[in-house]
Amino acid sequence: QVQLVESGGGLVQAGGSLRLTCAASETVFSVIGMGWYRQAPGKQRDMVAIITAGGVTNYADSLKGRVTISRDNSKSTVYLQMSNLKPEDTAVYYCKFVTTGGVSWGQGTHVTVSS
Repeated sequence: QVQLVESGGGLVQAGGSLRLTCAASETVFSVIGMGWYRQAPGKQRDMVAIITAGGVTNYADSLKGRVTISRDNSKSTVYLQMSNLKPEDTAVYYCKFVTTGGVSWGQGTHVTVSS
């Protein structure tokens, strides 16, 4: 498994923006897909956005138009640009890499959106 480190979370006011970064500790090969998920207190972990090795993206309906997932394969890094944030976006955000060798998760980064 690959070690993933998320960064970029924090406290932001409603309507604000954040950019989350997830970097692998080593060059990752044979990537099938990368993604961002989030888990609010007392709730299950849900998909936010995913991007396949071919560059196909998919977004949660509640976040379409407000988030963009992108990647830098040369750096084995995936990003999540979030805008027009709402209090209900408050959660721990996790990144995930899926490779032919298995699945890796980051430790999570907290995002808090104040009203």
